[in-house]
Amino acid sequence: MKKNKKWIQYAILILFVVIAGVTLFSSVLSNEDIPEVGKIAPDFTLGGLDGQVYRLSDFAGQPVIVNFWGTFCEPCVREMPAIEDIYKKYQSKDVVVLGVNLNGEPEVTVRSFVNQVGVTFPILLDNRVVSEQYDVKYYPTTFFIDSKGKIIEKKIGEMNESYLIQTVNKLLAEKE
Repeated sequence: MKKNKKWIQYAILILFVVIAGVTLFSSVLSNEDIPEVGKIAPDFTLGGLDGQVYRLSDFAGQPVIVNFWGTFCEPCVREMPAIEDIYKKYQSKDVVVLGVNLNGEPEVTVRSFVNQVGVTFPILLDNRVVSEQYDVKYYPTTFFIDSKGKIIEKKIGEMNESYLIQTVNKLLAEKE
């Protein structure tokens, strides 16, 4: 009886070690796909509030700002006018701004917010697919992608206009 008990203990120990090893190995592998500064931004396709379909790859050769936000997020709401101002100022220099509403919020809620604030850049509707692809955990999160598709900056948290100007100028410098 004691012999069988030992074997069961060994089997449980081996099972535990195997599970721990698989968990550790899979977490290391999954971290390789997380978009970070210096890596190429993963392509995505999302429908916009305007009824159009947007692909990140459609903007190859242009600097792109991808801002993940939600109407429920106070810092997102506060930074939206500054992002709109940047969009208007740099649109003539081929800077693209894409706002990704990431909570699967009702379209009517998003549309109402966009109309109230006066947002004119494309607002894309995500049901957490792209936000998970980009490993967005906090709102707002913004990715600054250069004309070659490389992420040059990732900002978690609220941005002000001076930060945006500085970072967009960095994006434009990468383009030249």
